[in-house]
Amino acid sequence: MKPMNSILEPGMLVRHPGAPDWGVGQVQSVIEGRITVNFPEAGKVVIDGRRIELMPVYES
Repeated sequence: MKPMNSILEPGMLVRHPGAPDWGVGQVQSVIEGRITVNFPEAGKVVIDGRRIELMPVYES
């Protein structure tokens, strides 16, 4: 799994670097490198964490 993906856990907010138009998604699960994220503009998407490094979003 890509380094940044190893810190992801359910409930965290993320962006997909290759699909900024999907908006900020919420991580639903992380299982064996597969990350399920619910994006407002794309719905529920399963991402291969070995190929795509999601960007955590920290809101203040």
